[in-house]
Amino acid sequence: MRRTLFSAFAALTIAASASAQTHDHPGASSEDKPWSQADAYFDPAEMDAARAHAQSHSGNTAFAMVRFDRLEAQSSDGETTGVWDADAWYGGDVNKIWLKTEGEYSFEDSDLEEAEVQLLWSRAISRYFDLQTGVRYDFEPKGQAHAVLGVQGLAPYWFEVDGAAFLSESGDLTASFEAEYELLLTNRLILQPRLEANFSAQDIPERDLGSGLTDIQAGLRLRYEIRREFAPYIGIKYQSAFGSTADRIKAAGGEADDTRFVTGIRTWY
Repeated sequence: MRRTLFSAFAALTIAASASAQTHDHPGASSEDKPWSQADAYFDPAEMDAARAHAQSHSGNTAFAMVRFDRLEAQSSDGETTGVWDADAWYGGDVNKIWLKTEGEYSFEDSDLEEAEVQLLWSRAISRYFDLQTGVRYDFEPKGQAHAVLGVQGLAPYWFEVDGAAFLSESGDLTASFEAEYELLLTNRLILQPRLEANFSAQDIPERDLGSGLTDIQAGLRLRYEIRREFAPYIGIKYQSAFGSTADRIKAAGGEADDTRFVTGIRTWY
C-alpha cells in the first residue's frame, strides 16, 4: 500500500514537472505526455495500478441521483390535472444509465391521460453535453414503443437544454426540445422560465397530431428552496397547438390554447 501511494505521488510529481516542460516546449511529441512520464522511472504495471487508484478517487467514481423536476397540480377552468416530470441516473462522468418519466393525470375524470418512460444510455461527448440513446414506451394515450436519440446538456449562458427524436414502432418520427433557465432572485428564491416545443414529421391521426410544429408550452415558475433538495413553487403555464394539430383538437371539441395556474414541489436526492 505504501509503495502504491509512493508511486502515485511520484507519478503526480513527475507529471507536473513534465507538464511544465511541455508548456515550455510546444513542440514536444505525443510520447512526452505527462500522464505516462513516470513509466520511465518506475515499473509500468505499478504505475497503471497507481493511476487506477488515483482515478477511482478523482472522477472515476459512480454516483446516483433521483429528481422530481416537476411534481405539480395545474388548474384551468375549474379542472385540475396532476403532472409529473422525473428522472434518475447512475454512473460516472462519462457514461450513465438514465431513466426519465413524465405524464398527466386528470383528477376530474380519475384517468391517466399521458404517461411515458424512457430508458437511456448517456455518454459525455463534450464538457457540457451528453449524447443519449435508448427506448421510450408510451403507456398512454396509446401503448407504443419508440427508439430514442437525443442530446442533453448545458448551453452557453447556463441554459439547460434537452432535445430528442423518437421513431415509433409504427414508423412515425417525432421530436421534442426543452429549455430551462434559473434566475436567482435571492440565494433561495429562484425564477425558472421553461419552454417546450414538439414536432412531427407526418400526420398521426390516432394521436391527433399534424405534421410540422405541433405545440409549444411556455411556463414561468417561482420556487423557494427551503432546502436545496426541497422547494415548493407556484407559476403559470401557457400551451398552444398549431397547424393541423390545432384543427384536429378543435374538431374534437377541445381548445387549441390554454393557460393554467401551477402549484408544485421540486425535490431531489
